[in-house]
Amino acid sequence: MSDVALSEHALLSDCGTAALVTAAGSVDWLCLPRFDSPSVLGRLLDPEAGHFSVAPADPAATSTWRYLRSSLVLETTWTTPTGTLVVTDAMAMGKRERGHDLGRWSPGVLLRRVHCVQGEVPVQVEFAPRPEFGLIHPRLTAGDGVVTAEGGASNVVLSTEASLDVANGSATAVVTLSSGEELTFAVQHVDPWTAEPYDWTPRRIRRRLADTHEAWQSWSALHQRYDGPLRDLVLHSGVVLQGLTYARTGSILAAPTTSLPEGVGSGRTWDYRFTWVRDASMTLQGLYVAACPEEAGRFFAFLARAAASQLERGLHLQITFGIAGERDLSERQVPHLAGWRDSAPVRVGNDAWGQHQLDVYGALLDAAYTLRGQLDDLDQPTRQFLVAAVGVAASRWTEDDQGIWEVRGPGRPFLYSKLMCWVALDRGLRMADLLRLDDATTRSWEDTRAAIRDAIETRGWNEQVGAYIDSFGSEELDASALMLAIVGFLPGDDARLLATIDVIAEHLSDPAGLIYRYRGDDGLEGEEGTFLLCTFWLAHALAITGQTDRARATLEQAAACATPLGLFAEQVDPDTGELLGNFPQAFSHLGLVNAAQALAEAEGTDLADPLSTSPASPGRPPGSP
Repeated sequence: MSDVALSEHALLSDCGTAALVTAAGSVDWLCLPRFDSPSVLGRLLDPEAGHFSVAPADPAATSTWRYLRSSLVLETTWTTPTGTLVVTDAMAMGKRERGHDLGRWSPGVLLRRVHCVQGEVPVQVEFAPRPEFGLIHPRLTAGDGVVTAEGGASNVVLSTEASLDVANGSATAVVTLSSGEELTFAVQHVDPWTAEPYDWTPRRIRRRLADTHEAWQSWSALHQRYDGPLRDLVLHSGVVLQGLTYARTGSILAAPTTSLPEGVGSGRTWDYRFTWVRDASMTLQGLYVAACPEEAGRFFAFLARAAASQLERGLHLQITFGIAGERDLSERQVPHLAGWRDSAPVRVGNDAWGQHQLDVYGALLDAAYTLRGQLDDLDQPTRQFLVAAVGVAASRWTEDDQGIWEVRGPGRPFLYSKLMCWVALDRGLRMADLLRLDDATTRSWEDTRAAIRDAIETRGWNEQVGAYIDSFGSEELDASALMLAIVGFLPGDDARLLATIDVIAEHLSDPAGLIYRYRGDDGLEGEEGTFLLCTFWLAHALAITGQTDRARATLEQAAACATPLGLFAEQVDPDTGELLGNFPQAFSHLGLVNAAQALAEAEGTDLADPLSTSPASPGRPPGSP
């Protein structure tokens, strides 16, 4: 059974694909050549699905690990009774990629360097690739400095100076290193029909590892100037969010994994290796300083291209796309994989792509509004796309939908969906000049914005519950109602808003103070954990409403759920405190960044050009309906 705790994994990324490395030195997740490709190393989801382990042979060895400054280059230091070993791991960036170009030409190669710095250390190496989610048990052949795994539509090639024994689809060795000696490894994906593997010599691996660290630092130097609460964790979250960006298109992943369960054995297992319009828009907004003109423009151009004529033809905006703009993300199960902790099914694809979710229009326009200063040169297709998105929100806001949590069943009149339609109209009106609106459109949008406000204030409030609820006519609470404060729909001193915050904090929290997203029926079997994003939302809402002591306590409680390497999962088991769900999760990191920024502003911290979140929530401008 694959049961290594999520907290014992590190993320590597080249902004094109990702790997997860365990604290034991094993790469147990690697998809090549893209984030959403089938795994080549997949022991994360099944013990027979492939791994690449490099660690001291002595089981008594102990280790510490860290990311090199402002990067996703991992350094693990092993201490044994006979010596000390340093292992450096990274996904290689393109040669001399710097700044805003980070990852745009990355080769999709995993690099590992093992360096003995003291004494003598026997090193155990196990390379067992299993392409296509473990379906292929490849034939391995050893050559001059390479081991080639053949099977299926592609080859996986390991370059190394180590002499490995090949048997039963694996390459293994125990190599003793003395002080000053090293081993290097490079894993690449090769098309056997048209390409030859790149010659990754030890010198090239050493130099590219150093160059990759410099590449990450060059990006961070341009983007990271935050100086507020939880500074180190916020800055690291910025790096993680960049690592979850597919640089070739500007799309942003929800997470680099599939089917890590929301509850062990719950059946709540989903593929998150795609771009949700809502998540990506909020992430870009949350990194608005990092989203320089080229990056912001690339993201909106990606969405305009991916959606193409959907809105013009009267269709809903698809809520999720492939990272290169693919539309058909049909879901299937992979029955030969047991799942993490036997939590089947493992799924590839996500049927949420066919759902109707109205909130995406508000997320999209809110991001555009935040980044409006960087969109002065908006091209005509992107401008038309944004105007059409507001138009759909205006014409269809009364419809039921599946909501932000993607309920699998009949649609409902979710409050959050109506709220985000209001946001779409509000932000569209504020960008009237940029969008080149005519007077008739402006008046129509103003009328609709007022109608949505009236509906939320009259039908979204439940007097018996004493709070805004999840959907019109319901008595169920939903943490998404906290967004009433965060998007500026209600002022911070509004009595009903303050009551809603208190009721959610009381009735949707676990004993540790972490927040569930809801407790009502969602049409799915099994239980889930508390939701980190919702806990960060609570901290954010408390900060906006001036309750800074409570905000800081809540923020620190949620931040304590980060791994020692500063990574967040989606959820937390309320009984054990263990991390659950796909990992690492962009939404959780985004929630931390936004909440920390809100607290800094509420406490009056001097933030010079911060990394995090949008400018202070726009609130309710004078005279707006």
